[in-house]
Amino acid sequence: MRSVGLIVSAIVLVIAIVLTTAWAAMALWYRLPAPDIARGLAAGLFVLLGIAAAIALFTPWRLHGLALFAIGFAAVLVWWNTIVPSDHAEFAPDVARQVTGRRDGDMLTLTDVRDFDWRSNSDFTERWTTRSYDLSKLKTLDLFMSYWAGPEMAHVIMSFGFEGGDQLAWSVEVRRQNGGQFSPIADLFKANPLVIVAADERDVVGVRSNIRGEDVQLYRLNVSPTAARALLLGYVADANALAATPRFYNSITTNCTTVIFRMMRAVGDVTPFDWRLIVNGYLPEYAYDRGALDTRMSVQELRSRAHIAQRALAVGLTGDFSRLIREGVPQPAL
Repeated sequence: MRSVGLIVSAIVLVIAIVLTTAWAAMALWYRLPAPDIARGLAAGLFVLLGIAAAIALFTPWRLHGLALFAIGFAAVLVWWNTIVPSDHAEFAPDVARQVTGRRDGDMLTLTDVRDFDWRSNSDFTERWTTRSYDLSKLKTLDLFMSYWAGPEMAHVIMSFGFEGGDQLAWSVEVRRQNGGQFSPIADLFKANPLVIVAADERDVVGVRSNIRGEDVQLYRLNVSPTAARALLLGYVADANALAATPRFYNSITTNCTTVIFRMMRAVGDVTPFDWRLIVNGYLPEYAYDRGALDTRMSVQELRSRAHIAQRALAVGLTGDFSRLIREGVPQPAL
């Protein structure tokens, strides 16, 4: 029995060493401020350290091997914790500014609301505006899903509708630098800061449907104005906090879906964890199961009527964009 226990313990330690070695090696590769050859050498050396520690477990030098590995891993952790997000890098124009807001009674004033005119991914007119919204006139909340990598993964945008037809869209994004690109793997390792964008739908939705050719779907949510207001103020609070203290984007723990999930919990909605919050392409099914969509029809029917790309291309990025893309999209009876 003692031998079996030792073998099981050794196997558990080997698994732990493999996992920590993989993480540390990738952290060194992606974030060590050095040329490629130096980053590769550092990552490779740590892999060798992990292999040596795993082998040592089955020799009389097991304690020495574990101690050496622990010292090496502790050194990586100390270095890792010194990496903080920058707020002064040369960011791409569309994520160069972080929206902030202030509330005075029912009036919400937002600074740096994005309102770009897009002609292509590289040809656009920059425009950042200051706008005021009457929270007492907030009526609806809509969900946009922009599919960029197959049916499993999508970018999530929440849009708040006011009396008179104004729509205010919020998008949690990677604050990439000029010339940089989104990488789900690299962004697990403190590659880019997080940014929260408030924008016109014609901008933040239209650039995806009309310029990038993504499959954009629109879902009208069964949410009361009171709940929508709480979520909007949650966005504003997070945006203000982010402006004061930058944070890193993380493809698993801090992304366009998980930030919304956290904010909804913060405003009192008991939202149980579900795998579809990670594999977020299936978020409409999750929302349907929780009664947040129009349950008078099947989720398959809702999906079939949610595609807006053809209407978006037909109307173009004009002032009537928000109204026309909603034609034919079911709205729940509140």
